[in-house]
Amino acid sequence: MNLTLNNGVTMPALGFGVFQAAPDETTAAVTSALETGYRLIDTAAAYGNEREVGEAIRRSGIARDEIFIETKVWINDFGYDETLHAFEKSTGKLGVDTLDLLILHQALPSRFDLTVGAYKALETLLSDGRVRAIGVSNFMRRHLDRLAGETSVVPAINQIEVHPYFQQRDVQQADAAAGTITQAWSPIGGITAYRPNGASAFDDETLQAIGTEHGKTPAQVMLRWHLQQGRSALPKSVRPTRIAENFNVFDFELTADQLTAIDALDTDVRRGPEPEDVTLETFSREIPEA
Repeated sequence: MNLTLNNGVTMPALGFGVFQAAPDETTAAVTSALETGYRLIDTAAAYGNEREVGEAIRRSGIARDEIFIETKVWINDFGYDETLHAFEKSTGKLGVDTLDLLILHQALPSRFDLTVGAYKALETLLSDGRVRAIGVSNFMRRHLDRLAGETSVVPAINQIEVHPYFQQRDVQQADAAAGTITQAWSPIGGITAYRPNGASAFDDETLQAIGTEHGKTPAQVMLRWHLQQGRSALPKSVRPTRIAENFNVFDFELTADQLTAIDALDTDVRRGPEPEDVTLETFSREIPEA
């Protein structure tokens, strides 16, 4: 199942994420994902595992143009020249010449001048053919509006926290109105399970009941929910059995009533960082050279 981005580039709807995957686990996990059938791999400079992602891709023997590589620029590398260099750092670690999708990891509202400079660098990379598509991550409606007022290319992707317990409908609506695809991080609510006072979506009675009807797990139900509603989803795991389970979501379809029932689970409680709280003072992280 593919999605067509606003510039005509096609991208697999279901991808594989490597957030919090330790470098020594990443190569094996990505290798397992590629063997399973994933062709979209999402990483980030701030994850510290781009090099291992690249190693797995090289070892796979799969042609470069068959794998959609997505990575993110961290806030320490925002600014026009800095972001051009961030591209060189990421491609150097990944061992590739071009990227399929390069996005800004945060909105950095406290220094949005740097954000605008960074995005203009993405526009340059796009026009030069060094990236095939550009986008953003963790941008709220107000950030998208500010960006639109100062740049010319509409983001192809906005990667945000979306799962049944936190759906960010206002942001999704803003994305849709602009022609931007919403891409879900923590799509099966993993972040709800390991944060304090969190309830695991895997234990949700509604999701379990729907899963039973289809012979699927709650995780598979959640991923199917994303896909049927037109989102890209990026589940992550380092366990081969779970990696395979998360990919096995193309042989069933949720009913309209089931989709509505999942929509009704929204608690409107964010588990990731508040976008306004991400500043250079609180989230600084130097990104090493390639």
